[in-house]
Amino acid sequence: MNLNRRQFAQLLASGAALGAAPRKPNIVMIYADDLGYGDLGCYGHPTIRTPNLDRMAREGMRFTQWYSAAPVCTPSRAALLTGRYPVRSGLTRVLFPQSEGGIPESETTMAEVLRGAGYRTAAVGKWHLGHLPQYLPGRHGFNRYFGIPYSNDMRPVAGPGAGASPKHPPLPLVRNGETIETEPDQRKLTARYTAEALATIREQKQNPFFLYFAHTFPHVPLYASERFLGKSRAGLYGDVVEELDWSVGEVLRTLKETGQDQNTMVVFSSDNGPWLIKKELGGSAGLLREGKGTTFDGGMRDPCIARWPGMIPGNTVCAAQGSMLDLLPTFASAAGAALPKDTVLDGEDMMPVFTGKSPGKERTFFYWNINALEAVRQGAWKLRVAKDAPPTLHNLEVDPSEKYDLAAQAPERVAQMMAVLERHRSEMPRAPLQV
Repeated sequence: MNLNRRQFAQLLASGAALGAAPRKPNIVMIYADDLGYGDLGCYGHPTIRTPNLDRMAREGMRFTQWYSAAPVCTPSRAALLTGRYPVRSGLTRVLFPQSEGGIPESETTMAEVLRGAGYRTAAVGKWHLGHLPQYLPGRHGFNRYFGIPYSNDMRPVAGPGAGASPKHPPLPLVRNGETIETEPDQRKLTARYTAEALATIREQKQNPFFLYFAHTFPHVPLYASERFLGKSRAGLYGDVVEELDWSVGEVLRTLKETGQDQNTMVVFSSDNGPWLIKKELGGSAGLLREGKGTTFDGGMRDPCIARWPGMIPGNTVCAAQGSMLDLLPTFASAAGAALPKDTVLDGEDMMPVFTGKSPGKERTFFYWNINALEAVRQGAWKLRVAKDAPPTLHNLEVDPSEKYDLAAQAPERVAQMMAVLERHRSEMPRAPLQV
């Protein structure tokens, strides 16, 4: 077997060169909240500085056509963790502190899949799949949890954003099912989450681990620590994103310090597009149309960067279409873990794309918004069906901003895609709504 220096170092780290069975790779999923497609330097933002994410892109693969499965928080997280469209779990709406629903016990999460393959699992940050005990991470595959159970604006006192209500209870900070604080200082949340994530990495040097690191920000209200406040040319929003970038850098640095860098796949993305109600407090979807809460691509196409030295080719820009639905089967493939039996998954194993062995293939993707199926994408083409309006057709490879409606010029394509959309709508089972 002929090995280059990097491959030999990777084999040594895994134990294979010493005759031991290769160690399973660690997996780190870093998930921002409401980060826009155009908010990172490597995605074209002119003033927000993201050197660590830019370096991660240079050392790995940056996707340009990566989708969330919903344009808001709860359903997008449900899709990520289950590999299934949210209508299958009933998690199609945002959950609130008064909500009595959450992720059903019948759903199998990626944490449960990986724990079944010998992984230690940890969730850090925002959960938002139910705050009652039966819905918290410890009941759904995670060995440990530290974070807040829903969005940071769901608290009694309104901050510089929307959604806060005097009816909400104080915001809880939870560790392993127990509230350890109420109304934590949100200026310190990113740093506290990061410290918890780094501790998880350091403690698991002997075991393969899965870390789900779901940031609270840049969801509003926006908070940055003193170290970053007022430092970005892009204002408070830029301060917040630059602190998230610092956090990513700390994760990558700690992986190297602990000798786990070569055997860890790190994926960074966002749950949906940017919040645009008050533009000075929200991000940018770049050249994409609209943002959070919509099924235009600005609401559901997200930045995504994947890094795994020696496995994922560096400095690669990938135009293959993928989505959060793909990560459960992809992580299972990398880990050699069995997929859940008798469960329909809507995603596909993307390891051939991640490793550069495949350029990807034409995919069909459905844009759900709450319980409404509003669009379908097939290859380059997107058909969008708005209520009380004729369907629109866009070639997203040519027109990513969805400016030019080609429906009148391509009636046969409209009819064919409408049939695909209607068939999916009629065949998709609907789980009881979780509210």
